[in-house]
Amino acid sequence: MTVGRPAALVAAVLLVAACGAPDGGGDAAPSPDVPRPQPVIDRDFPDPDVVATDDGYVAFATNDHTSNVQVATSPDLRTWEHRGDALPDLPPWIIPGLTWAPEVAATDDGYRLYFTARDRDTGLQCIGVAAAAGPLDTFEVVGGEMLVCPVDQGGAIDADVFRDGEQTYLVWKNDGNCCGHDTWIQAAPLADDGLSLDGEPFRLFKQDLPWEGDLVEAPTLLERDGTYHALYSASFYGDDTYAVGHATAPALTGPWTKDPEPLLSTGSTGGLYRGPGGQDVVGTPDGDVLVFHAWDGAYIARETYTLPLDWTAAGPQVRRPAGTVPPGP
Repeated sequence: MTVGRPAALVAAVLLVAACGAPDGGGDAAPSPDVPRPQPVIDRDFPDPDVVATDDGYVAFATNDHTSNVQVATSPDLRTWEHRGDALPDLPPWIIPGLTWAPEVAATDDGYRLYFTARDRDTGLQCIGVAAAAGPLDTFEVVGGEMLVCPVDQGGAIDADVFRDGEQTYLVWKNDGNCCGHDTWIQAAPLADDGLSLDGEPFRLFKQDLPWEGDLVEAPTLLERDGTYHALYSASFYGDDTYAVGHATAPALTGPWTKDPEPLLSTGSTGGLYRGPGGQDVVGTPDGDVLVFHAWDGAYIARETYTLPLDWTAAGPQVRRPAGTVPPGP
């Protein structure tokens, strides 16, 4: 079953946005003269994670009513075929129905799937790990407990894998907004097989800007020309205030400096993308592509979109469709 359609937003209607920080916030209505961009996956497919393979691309997403971890494939990031459930079986120490924000990474021993799910013992959302030989094989949960589950910090969600030189790190958000704590983007070194942590966690940054509300989450870390970049989502995922932020640092350990306004938001796109977030970045022969979800018109499904991501001296710039609101001062 084909669930996507060729996306006009990656065609000639795209213009490079002017340099500067875009306006944050929501409540922007799209111009009636600007056609809505079409999602590349036009079903509920939130928190997309995309893996490039020799045959194209594999995308993983938060659970729906029939799958713990949705999976889809594409030859070109435009047309997608839904492929069912990457993680059909959960152990009894996981409560089903809340399997979020998958992150899939290759190791020398196969592929690892880091997922967020409800830990039965603590009642918190925490991060587990599953293994498979290939990205389209069935993943099986490894171990008898969660990989990351800091009970005193509200649990952990939204795993990201980042390679820094010879060391691979697992990055996540402590789920402090569940219970009155700060939310920190944190990281810890992974063992070579990707199945356990190999060092103590350290903190990168927390919520401290007005537009972020009570939380930062969904980290995506990259390194470009010696500068470390973090894309992240913030504010309430269920409305137009949700947006994608950007921060930089001279090293993974910091210090991290945030852009004051979001990189991508409802307001900065003139309301064309409602509550964008849950982002990933995938490299293609034509450059980097930002993959993210945004709400449909009825606020029922978080569909998946793509936009080219350019790198300038000022940092990443998202190419937005023609006619959207220009960046602020």
